[in-house]
Amino acid sequence: MFPFAAVIGQDELKNCLVLSAVDPRISGVLALGDRGTAKTTTVRALGALLADHGIDMPVTELPLGASEDRVLGTLDVGRAMAGEVAFAPGILSQAHGGFLYIDEVNLLDDFLVDVLLDVAASGVNRVERDGLSHVHEARFVLVGSGNPEEGELRPQLEDRFGLATQVRTLTDPRVRSEIVRRRLEHDADPEVFAGRWSQAQERLAQRIVEGRERLDAVGLPDDVLQLLVDVCVECGAVGHRADLVLARTARALAAVSGRDEVTRADVVTAAVPALQHRTGRDPNAAAALRSGDARASGGTPAAQVKLAARRVLGLQAA
Repeated sequence: MFPFAAVIGQDELKNCLVLSAVDPRISGVLALGDRGTAKTTTVRALGALLADHGIDMPVTELPLGASEDRVLGTLDVGRAMAGEVAFAPGILSQAHGGFLYIDEVNLLDDFLVDVLLDVAASGVNRVERDGLSHVHEARFVLVGSGNPEEGELRPQLEDRFGLATQVRTLTDPRVRSEIVRRRLEHDADPEVFAGRWSQAQERLAQRIVEGRERLDAVGLPDDVLQLLVDVCVECGAVGHRADLVLARTARALAAVSGRDEVTRADVVTAAVPALQHRTGRDPNAAAALRSGDARASGGTPAAQVKLAARRVLGLQAA
C-alpha cells in the first residue's frame, strides 16, 4: 500500500481525511476533481495508516454496481437452507465504525443515494425482506470522490459530507516530477519505499491518536463561536448543519495541532472545506448577508468563503 505520508500535492484532501479520523462526527469528505489525481490512493492509504497503528477505522468500498442485497444485507441463504433465518451482513454493516468510500459517487444509483441518506441521518440500517427483520448500527465516515464533468451530485447527498475539497491536476513541473519519482520507487520495491516513510507515517499516526484523545477536552470560547456563526452567515451557508460542521472541524484542527482551545485561526482554516459546498444554493440568500460582497465577488465557492471570513475578521476587529 502506498504510504499516506508519501502522497504529494493533495494536502487539502489529506487534511480533511485526517480531521475526519480525529472526529468522525464531522461526517465525511467529498473530493471532486480531475481523474488520475490519487483520490482513491489517498483514501486507501489513510485506512492502511490507521490500521497499522491500532486505530480501528477500516475503509470499506461501495462499488457503483453493487446490488441492494450487497449494500443492505439480506437473508443468509446457506443457513436458510438448514431451516434457520439469519442475516448476512452487507457493505453498510462492514463499514460500521470506519470509512465508507464511494468512488464516482456522483454516478451512484438514485436508490443507493436514498439508502445512504437515510442511514447517514439515523446511523441505523433496517432490513425487512424475505421473512427477515434485522436492525443494526451503521455509523461511518462517508467519503466520496468523482469527476463532476461526468455527472452532478444530488444536493441532498452533497450536504451529508461534512467537508469538501476540489482535487485538481497539478501544474508545477517539479511537483509532477516528484509524483512520478515516488510512484516508480514504490512500484520497484514497496517494502523499501515504505521503510523510507515509516517515521513520517509514525509521526502522523501519533498526531491522530493524540488528537482523538484530546478532542473532547478542546474548548470553544464564546467569541470564537460568534466568529464561526458570523462566517457562516456572511458566506450564505445553507442550513444550520454548516455551523455545527465548522465547529467540529475547528475543534478537530485544534486537537490534532496539540491545543486545548479553538482559535480564530482554526475557524478561518476550517471554513473553506466545511462551507464551500454549502454556499450559492439560493440566489435570494444574499439578502440575509450583512454585505453582498462575498456573493457578488464571483470566483470559486472557496474564494467566496475566504472573502467572507476575512470580512468578518475585519468587522470584529473594527
